[in-house]
Amino acid sequence: MADNLVSLQVKQSGHVAEVTLLGPGKGNAMGPDFWRELPVVFRELDADDTVRAIVLTGSGKHFSYGLDLPAMMGSWGELLGGALAGPRTRFLDEIRRLQDSVTAVAQCRKPVIAAVAGWCIGGGVDLISAADIRLASQDAKFSVREVKVAIVADIGSLQRLRGIIGEGHLRELAYTGKDIDAARAEKIGLVNDVYADQDAMLAAARELAADIAKNPPLVVQGTKDVLDHDLAPRVADGLRYVSAWNAAFLPSKDLGEAVQAFLERRDPEFTGE
Repeated sequence: MADNLVSLQVKQSGHVAEVTLLGPGKGNAMGPDFWRELPVVFRELDADDTVRAIVLTGSGKHFSYGLDLPAMMGSWGELLGGALAGPRTRFLDEIRRLQDSVTAVAQCRKPVIAAVAGWCIGGGVDLISAADIRLASQDAKFSVREVKVAIVADIGSLQRLRGIIGEGHLRELAYTGKDIDAARAEKIGLVNDVYADQDAMLAAARELAADIAKNPPLVVQGTKDVLDHDLAPRVADGLRYVSAWNAAFLPSKDLGEAVQAFLERRDPEFTGE
């Protein structure tokens, strides 16, 4: 397994690997280390024949607050600052790099079970959407919040959630950026089951992963491959489209206002510019 990980911890028990988000940002926010390390970890788990199933969870009380905006915006300033083709092309490459990080989870041949406690926001929803199965504790809350910060969600939620929760629920969450609790998430099919607390949820996730790991590994992997056969090309096409759209249209006064309001801890005032 990759050495010197900063944002992730990987442990293995029997044929089950457990990947835990560590941050280092508050609430396991997804900064540069996360986006660099995630695909490395999941490609190594994919290649490891001793691993048959994976549990993906967050450290502490929360799964993830999503994209670490202050950490990421520092490197994006030049890319977002002008309308020239060079910066826009480099920003397109950056979006696709982040997309590829999450896609590494979806492409992993070993079934991935996301175990969610506390907040799961924005990029956190992108990540669990790439998992095969999602479980939650009773205190879990979910939000496709990109619209609140003047961004079209571009890392996979809009492409993958349609097949998980259906068109109407996806559009409601994506247009409003509203928060939903674990009970609503279970009702719309975002999570399979809800458990009383984080410990019970993690125990259930580990038990489910162990049940999967008892089955013939190549047959399980083949089943996942067949299930993904129609889905993967549609998701890939959607990701390419949204990355091109955001590279062209993401820079805006509203985005700057969203970031400034976030840093100043106030409500943003959007003008449609």
